[in-house]
Amino acid sequence: MTALRTRFIEDMQLHGYSPKTQSCYVGAVCGLAKHYHKSPDLISEEELRRYFLHLTLEKKVARATATIALCGIKFLFQNTLQRNWTCFKLLRPPREKKLPVVLSRQEVQTILPCVRTPMYRVCLTTIYSCGLRLSEGLFLRIADVDSQRMLLRIRGKGNKDRFVPLPQRTLEQLRALWLTHHSPSWLFPAITRHGVRHSVQHDAGPVTRSTLQRAFRRALLQSGVRKRAHVHSLRHSMATHLLEAGVNLRIIQTILGHATPTTTALYTHLTQQVRESVKTPINELMNGL
Repeated sequence: MTALRTRFIEDMQLHGYSPKTQSCYVGAVCGLAKHYHKSPDLISEEELRRYFLHLTLEKKVARATATIALCGIKFLFQNTLQRNWTCFKLLRPPREKKLPVVLSRQEVQTILPCVRTPMYRVCLTTIYSCGLRLSEGLFLRIADVDSQRMLLRIRGKGNKDRFVPLPQRTLEQLRALWLTHHSPSWLFPAITRHGVRHSVQHDAGPVTRSTLQRAFRRALLQSGVRKRAHVHSLRHSMATHLLEAGVNLRIIQTILGHATPTTTALYTHLTQQVRESVKTPINELMNGL
């Protein structure tokens, strides 16, 4: 490992970035170095500008990929190399305003039973019933369950912990699942070809992101639901269903761990009540046409 890379990682650690963010940023800088076949500290401002033109116009990377590349490279140059170049003001990818895919309650009840492996089914059910991000669901620990207060402790995005309500039925499923693996640490320990118990003994860690995503895709296909849903759609769906049930938007914001109510307000566009409220006025507009 080079001295620059070591300093870069240490700077990110001092800023409190998670290991996942550090890995993404290092990957972004490595992509820049490989493109020019030289160390990042030898790259000029004009070369940096042309690299982002290459990502945007030639490779046509997604906005999320471009944003990670920008954030990682910008952190290196501004913080580690102390080069506050003006080009960074021009490199912000445009925002995309896309509404998330939301499943109805019936669709959720149709998809989840199609997940054949109990470990994955209970994990996905917990993600839905507690409104979790995928990574939050994967890394749940036994100690995070507070059955006395019926709460689940979540280690959220940006190292911000929060508590969310734990439904009784979800608690029952978690207890039944634990009896099958007896993991001392993880609610959802990884399954290997030797079985769950073997993986626990060798501390294989929690279920992986890709494994759970594949399990959801298979269940979605088998269920016959024709929506382009993914695991994160369960979180969007839960928030929408709570809003339809009359739960206050501020409470939903707290459950989801959103920093601002603006993010949570997105779900007001997705509820059945909103759609129903405009049907009559729209139909009246068409009278006589």
